[in-house]
Amino acid sequence: MKKKLAGTMLALLAASTLAMSGCGAGNGGARTTAAAESGSETTTAASETKSADTVNSSANASEADQAAADHVADLIDAIYVKERTEDTDKQCQEAKAAWDALTDVQKQLVKGEFADPEYFGRDTGDASKDDPLNQDGIGENELLVVSFGTSFNDSRAKDIGGIEKALQEAFAGWSVRRAFTSQIIINHVEARDGECIDNVEQSLARAVNNGVQNLVVQPTHLMHGAEYDELVETVDKYQDKFKTIQVAEPLLGEVGADGTVVNQDKEAVAKAITDTAVKAADYDSLDQAEQDGTAFVFMGHGTSHQAAVTYDQMQSQMQALKYVNVYIGTVEGKPEDTSCESVIKKVKDAGYKKVVLRPLMVVAGDHANNDMAGDDAESWKSQFQAANAFDSVTSQIAGLGEIPEVQQIYVSHAREAVNAVPEGNGNTVSATASASLEDGTYSADFKTDSAMFHVNEALDGKGTLTVKDGKMTIHVSLTSENIVNLFPGTAEDAQKPGAALLQPVKDTVKYSDGTTETVNGFDIPVPAIGEDFDCALLGTKGKWYDHKVNVTNPVKR
Repeated sequence: MKKKLAGTMLALLAASTLAMSGCGAGNGGARTTAAAESGSETTTAASETKSADTVNSSANASEADQAAADHVADLIDAIYVKERTEDTDKQCQEAKAAWDALTDVQKQLVKGEFADPEYFGRDTGDASKDDPLNQDGIGENELLVVSFGTSFNDSRAKDIGGIEKALQEAFAGWSVRRAFTSQIIINHVEARDGECIDNVEQSLARAVNNGVQNLVVQPTHLMHGAEYDELVETVDKYQDKFKTIQVAEPLLGEVGADGTVVNQDKEAVAKAITDTAVKAADYDSLDQAEQDGTAFVFMGHGTSHQAAVTYDQMQSQMQALKYVNVYIGTVEGKPEDTSCESVIKKVKDAGYKKVVLRPLMVVAGDHANNDMAGDDAESWKSQFQAANAFDSVTSQIAGLGEIPEVQQIYVSHAREAVNAVPEGNGNTVSATASASLEDGTYSADFKTDSAMFHVNEALDGKGTLTVKDGKMTIHVSLTSENIVNLFPGTAEDAQKPGAALLQPVKDTVKYSDGTTETVNGFDIPVPAIGEDFDCALLGTKGKWYDHKVNVTNPVKR
């Protein structure tokens, strides 16, 4: 009782300085900052308590320290829950106030069922760089981006925020808003940083209160798993609140019947994450990495849901692409052949001596930082090192969400859902995306599914779109002269007799440092704005490759 009383009194001194503003759905997007701004007064309270304790013996002081730490642990455990209640905002503020009142010594003593010093003490980046997208004033059309969430501030801004920004850029007539499915994460971010993020129910209520007519929900989940199913179930309850509701596909699309089934989404993700990882590892190509004895291991979460077969499908996709030194694993080891032990055996048996670990997850949060790259014995990095079979084991801590090609897959899925909304219901985006532009010259974004095939960096991802008599052509300057020909179709069709290959022209690009370079440029026919289309390429080694490209955001010059 003495321990609890001492901790309670200390927390009450700190909590008395707080303004009780919360994260309810009607706050109009206000960021709660009282908890973050209470440091000076709570430090004084802690100092006064510490001075009073100096008359006690060191043993009694230690007992008081533990009591204060135990109280904070109880407060953290109380908000480490899956459901929001009417007391959640108050509990988050109280937990932060009590933490701020602790001395450095006391903070290290915090230990509960879920609580530890890192809950408030770990630096995960600047929360102010993240936009919670919980503002009112939505309008008739809302694109609600639903993520599991992460409490890692940098990843939340780069990965989830990156996807949200790409969607807002692609759909100017729609208001993008955010929801997280994990209340545990929502509470963590609110308590530690004062940032209010809506859960799914809050976001749907906000949409109703704002008079939204057409709602498109874009999940950032990887697959049709348990989280996706629960989201659909929740959204279904609101069918009578809107004129139209559409739920878009998750990143990897339909699951398929067995582990051998792949699709365009899985292929695009496989190419994007592998190209990005290879580049980050300072290799020119995956083949060069393979020759250097390097294997890439992408670690997903894993699931007991029937959608677990998706991970086997991703491995099948890597094999179909002949990515022989790329492996898929999962934290949960579900499916079984994706466990850390199984993946170590595969990489070891294949004879690779260098391993690069990277998350197959939208965010680089707790799993990436701890389960994959952590220093404890159970992390994947430590287990690979403990195998004594590899010369080096390195980690790339970066989520899928920050990869531009992955962002565009979400844009493509959202576009399918947006285009399914009847134009008579106030949907102007689908009409704009498919309508013919008037004759003239435009600047437009040119996106591809490959890190190796894209517009030169000097041109900021843009090409010159020419519209004449209703026909559209975009001129793009590439990164080098290594792409010999393009073909507006598939690689198979490009190799047929009589195929009209696109011939390069020599473009000179100027970089920010003043240097110039001669590269290949191409005039590519564009069948429609905002829709993926086939564009095969021929490299210097005489091999054709299939790719998808997309032209968006035309701005008349």
